[in-house]
Amino acid sequence: MPEADNLVADALVAARGTDVRAAERALDRLVVGDAPAVDAALLARLRRGVGRLWPRGWQPVDLDRIAARRLDPRTARLVGEAVAAQRAALPGPVPQWFDEQVAELGAGWDTEVDWLNRWAARAGVDRITALRDAVDALSLVEGLPPIALLRPPPGKAAAAPRVSAPVSGSRMLDRVRALLAKAESTTFPAEAEALTGKAQELMARHSIDAALLDATAERPDQPGGVRLSTDAPYAAAKALLVQEVAAANRCESVWSDDLGFATVLGFPADLAAVELLHTSLLVQATAAMLRGRNERRAKSGSRRTKGYDESFLNAFALRIGERLRAATEAANREVAEERGDDRLLPVLAARSDAVRERLDTLFPGVTRYRLQVRDPEGWSSGTSAADRASLDAGAPPRRSVHGRR
Repeated sequence: MPEADNLVADALVAARGTDVRAAERALDRLVVGDAPAVDAALLARLRRGVGRLWPRGWQPVDLDRIAARRLDPRTARLVGEAVAAQRAALPGPVPQWFDEQVAELGAGWDTEVDWLNRWAARAGVDRITALRDAVDALSLVEGLPPIALLRPPPGKAAAAPRVSAPVSGSRMLDRVRALLAKAESTTFPAEAEALTGKAQELMARHSIDAALLDATAERPDQPGGVRLSTDAPYAAAKALLVQEVAAANRCESVWSDDLGFATVLGFPADLAAVELLHTSLLVQATAAMLRGRNERRAKSGSRRTKGYDESFLNAFALRIGERLRAATEAANREVAEERGDDRLLPVLAARSDAVRERLDTLFPGVTRYRLQVRDPEGWSSGTSAADRASLDAGAPPRRSVHGRR
């Protein structure tokens, strides 16, 4: 290996170890090494490391999320620059979704000449700090495990997906977004529930239309997947909310606790519903939790909130899940009666089977993560926030989410 490559390799090994002095000495050797050669070696290794992640299931947004979770904001931005640099070096056509995700990161790439010093100037740091950030970014990139491959990565040929949603679907999604925006802004829980229920009904009907259309297609859709963040605090409760929303929309969810996300598997229309509803419900749940916490503090003066908050969010997720499933089942019955189409139930059942088969293929080692409710008051308040018509929460059940630790 050339000297610069050896210096980078030594710095990386030292950074992963527990000897702080050894790490600093390795960094010092990078600092006094031939700067252009060191920068080129760092960039080449970052590009290789990032490029190896795509066939291992990672997508640009996933890498950005884990970088924000594990690194400081400045170093996380450097990971984004490495993604842009790797994209610039990719030969041949690249999937549109991939370029869209790279664009979402907001990281540009213009030149390899003096790239690290240019980045340091933009970040307002000296060269030593920039080198340390580059080593930390490289340590993260090279240390990530394989995850489920949800889309063909760049460099792998794939058939173009069939567009199953008609133009009216986008108008329907706009209506759903408007309903959910109102639900998020209102201070009346009953109104928020009604608006969210209506949004779920619209999404369920859209899903049925897409399913029936897809059943007659020459090249029908296949289950895909999305990943939704479940970062702390209360990551388990957030994963439960994802699972409940997913179940109400004929999707399956698996929580990767150590990586900070839940993977949702389903058909395109159903995945769109899960993304929209989960984002809105998380906003609603958090706002309701904060109101309940303040009311509790005013009454009892208690400042211990962790057990209350977690129990609140668990109860909210479970009750909202019940309401969403009820809305979906009602929409199914109404559409079946309106159309008199005996294909509906078999088509929906076949799609659910396909999603479960996809789950078994991608996650053969899935386990259960058991959730416990530790604060009865938080449980009662969370249930009431999700369903004001039923104030008697009853005994909190033990529930679990699919997960990989």
